[in-house]
Order: sequence, then structure tokens, then C-alpha cells
Amino acid sequence: MEDVDRIAGGIIERSWSVEERATLEVVASSGGNDPTELYRGWALNEASVEKAERERMLELTVEIDGRPLSTWGADGVVIATPTGSTAYAFSAGGPVVWPDTEAILLVPISAHALFARPLVLSPAARLAVELVPEAQGRAVLWCDGRRSFDLPDGARIDVVASAKPVRLARLSSAPFTDRLVRKFDLSVSGWRGSRA
Repeated sequence: MEDVDRIAGGIIERSWSVEERATLEVVASSGGNDPTELYRGWALNEASVEKAERERMLELTVEIDGRPLSTWGADGVVIATPTGSTAYAFSAGGPVVWPDTEAILLVPISAHALFARPLVLSPAARLAVELVPEAQGRAVLWCDGRRSFDLPDGARIDVVASAKPVRLARLSSAPFTDRLVRKFDLSVSGWRGSRA
């Protein structure tokens, strides 16, 4: 009840700060050299390409800035904003990124490959995921785990940072470190603070 009273008081007193959070623009297409746009969406946390069938893996190629990086047999891949770094990307083994950092994360999901590590990329990076044609598994594109689109064989998903951020009203002035400690119930016993 104290939290509700604090939030209501903050709204009534207009004592909030506004944070801008990066978002992603997501486009799925098919057709190779003459592509047809199939889906267009956006994500605050992440866009993920995931297998649609539990028993089958996806075979996908990841491209960064127009150059191929690697082809993986995997359960999928997560492309996340710093805001989404503590959500699905974190669960898949990605790093925690402070929300005011300008970056895009690429996190493979259970990839069967020697080089399948999470990557932290420039906010100007252009990412693409291509489903290898005639591979065994079917795939689904998810945006923030809420909006989904079934991908056809050989589809391509392009992801870039959007020019439109989301603005959040923050009623608390607690730094991100404190919010992270609270969210994950991290132990801070033994901390003595600054010696300055």
C-alpha cells in the first residue's frame, strides 16, 4: 500500500523525471532479390526469432552491416535494446546493459556452434537474420513477447534502432544499480561504501 501511496503522491505532485528508451524497428520479408514485406513492427525490449516446433532446431544466418557473421543451428536468436537486456536476452545468457547505454544486443539461443557468443553492437548497426531455405524447423518472429508472426521458409528479418524512442515517466530517482539489486534480489552484504 505504501508503494501505491508513493506513486499516487508522485503523480499528483508531478515529481517525475522522463527517461528516453531506445526501440527497435523490425521488418520481415521474403523473396530474395525482389523482397516482399510480410510484417513490420517495433520492440522496446527485444525482437526474437524462435523455433516454432519444440523438437526441431532452426538453421539461421546472422548478418551485421550487410556482411554475414555466422550460420547457426539454434533454438533462435534475440536482438535486444539495453532496456531488454534484463529480460529475454538475460535469460538466454546475454549481458546486463545500463539503460542509458546506446547499443543493440545480439544473443543466440542455445546455438550449436563454436562462436555463438552474445554481442554488443553499435546503435547504428544493421542486423539481419535469414532462415536457411529448406531447413527443417519452422520459425516465429516475436516482438516483446506479445506480437508474433509466423515466418515462411527462407524469410529475412531486418532489425535496426528506431528513430522513435519510448519516453517513460520515472517516479523514483533510484539509480539503475539499486533497481538491478532489487529486481534480482542480489546480495550486497559486506558493502562498506565509498572510502573517499
